[in-house]
Parts: sequence; structure tokens; C-alpha cells
Amino acid sequence: MGASVEKDATAPDPEDPGKVESMADIEGASWGYALKQAIGQFGRDKCTDLAAGLTYYGVLSIFPALLAMVSLLGVFGQGEETVQTILQMVRDLGQSSVADQIEGPIRDMVTSSGAGVGLVVGVVGALWSASGYVGAFGRAMNRIYGVDEGRPVWKLRPAMLLLTLLLVVMGGLIIVGLGVSGGIAEEIGSLIGLGDTAVTVWEYAKWPVMIVLVMVMVALLYYFTPNVRQPKLRWMSPGAALAIIVAILASVAFGFYVSNFGSYNATYGSLAGVIVFLLWLWIINNVLLLGAEVDAEVERARQLQSGIRAERRLQLPARDTAASEKAAEKEDEAIEEGRRIRLEADREIAAERRERSRTDADADADERTDAADEDGSTRSDARD
Repeated sequence: MGASVEKDATAPDPEDPGKVESMADIEGASWGYALKQAIGQFGRDKCTDLAAGLTYYGVLSIFPALLAMVSLLGVFGQGEETVQTILQMVRDLGQSSVADQIEGPIRDMVTSSGAGVGLVVGVVGALWSASGYVGAFGRAMNRIYGVDEGRPVWKLRPAMLLLTLLLVVMGGLIIVGLGVSGGIAEEIGSLIGLGDTAVTVWEYAKWPVMIVLVMVMVALLYYFTPNVRQPKLRWMSPGAALAIIVAILASVAFGFYVSNFGSYNATYGSLAGVIVFLLWLWIINNVLLLGAEVDAEVERARQLQSGIRAERRLQLPARDTAASEKAAEKEDEAIEEGRRIRLEADREIAAERRERSRTDADADADERTDAADEDGSTRSDARD
């Protein structure tokens, strides 16, 4: 199962000075081994199934995340611009009906007169719902690293909510950045004394900025969701870089296929747009999990090259083991209870067998006695 993390006290510190420090110091053979292992583990961990589960949670989380995003940005006066950008992005994807359905609730969140209460209640509720995806991603990461979830709920849930909040804020920044163009960029440029120059600069700079924000989001998901103490946070790990590049290429290729060769409209009719979106989201989740597998196997390569025995189990300690130890105790108790039930049943079965044996023996004795009596009676009659 996954990279199989060493969970006992023998696991070295993630930043053990004896380990290879720089990615540049990893040898070519180790890189080849890591990539080969990542591809193999992707299949063994059934990551396509995990991606399907993440797609389900992603769909459930998208709308609450949008509500939280719009609510937070509304505080800074960016709510209306954010709504327009979101709706336009949805329409550009060919989902006009979906845009019409979500427009009302999103605008209500922005224009609500009880903004203070709505912000607190709406954002907390939306973040709670949206954190379902982050929690599911953490469970998938635990599968990849081969570790049980050991963080108790009172630690895990707040951490996932905080991470969800960070991701929602950065997602909001991305949407705002995409929406800042033309007149909006010119107005901002005038305020800071750049004028038309701001439009030109932003048109070229916004895409690198968006990519950097996406990099940070992926890095946070990879680092904080699994129950594993990893080496120091890297804003651009090999797995994250691979995931982002492959996600871009896969999105372009999938869009080209749908536009030129796909027959989703003929097959699914009015649901074609929804099906296409679900497939795209499933592809992206597969890519994210592949990147996580790469990072796990690169860490294994670092350990192997440093002389650490990680060929079977990746030597990284768990963040916490309290919940997993408690779960193991409950499992042991359940096993012991089942064992008592089995032993009691064995005793009852043995007693029934002994009773049946005694009954059979008594019956045989009675038959022999009857036979002897009958034989004696026959002989007596013969003498008479």
C-alpha cells in the first residue's frame, strides 16, 4: 500500500543531516528508480479509484467554496467583480444553464443586507462543506504514504478547515486576477500612477502569477494533508511541478478532443457539459495523485542514496498516532470479543458432542441389553 511509511520510533528525522539534501544531488539512477516506482505505485494504490472519490467530493465542495470565496472578497469590495468573473468562466465552458442556476445564490451572498452575520455563518458553513475535498485528499495521501490517520478529530478538523480557508483565499485571488483586465487594470494603474502601462504589464504578468498561486496551493495540499512528517515545505517539489505541467497539457488535450472528436452531446444530451466537467475534474485529480506518488518515491530515492533502508518502507514518522492507536485498540477489543464468542461456541459444540456420544452409547447399551434378554428368552423357550 503506497510508499509504506515506517511508523515506529526507528524512523529518522525528516531533516536528518545524513540524507541527501539537494534534489540536484540525487543521481540519475535514483531518479529513474523513483519515476518507475511512482508509476507502479500509482496502479497499486488504485489512484484512479481515489481520483473518482476526490471528484465526488470536489463536486460537493465547489459551490460552498465559491460562496465562501465571494463572501470573503465581498468584504474588500471585490464581490461583484468576482461574481461576474465566475459566471463568465462557467459560461465560457459551455455551462450557461449552470451559470444561471448559481447566479442567484452567489449574488444574494454579496448583496445581503446582513453582511456581518452572513459572512460569519455563510463562510463557516461553506468552509465546513468545502473542507470535505481537503479531508478526502488527505485520506488519499495517507494511502500513498502507507500510513494510518493518527491525528485526533480535534486536531485534524481545524487543520483541514484552516487549509481549506487558505486554498479558498488563493482561489479567490486567482479568479480576481483573471478578472482584472482591460478597464479594471487601467483604473488600478491610474490609482498607482501607471496608467495604460499597468494594462500591458498585467496582461503578460498575470499568467505567471496565476501559476505561482497554483503552485502554492498544490504544495500546501501535498505537505499538510497526509499524516506524515515530511522534509521541509518545498513550494515547488518535483511531483508538484509534474502535476501542474501535466494538468495543463491534459486540459488542453482533453479540450481539443472534446471539441473535435467527442460525441458527448449525442450521448448525454443536455448533460454533456456536466459529464465533460466531471471527466476533466477526474483527470486533474489523477494528475495530482500522480504528482504525490512522485514526491513519495523521490523521498525514498533520497533515503536509499543516503544508506537508509527504505526499499520496503519509506522511513518517515507520522505526525500523530493517537487516533490510530485508539482505533487499533478498539480493533483488538473487537477481535478479542469475537474470539470469546468462538471459544464459547466451541465449548457448547463440544458439550453437545459429548452429550450426543453419551446418548449414543446409552442407546447402544440398551440395544445390547435388549438383544441379550431376547436371546436368553429364546433359549429358555427352546429348552421348554
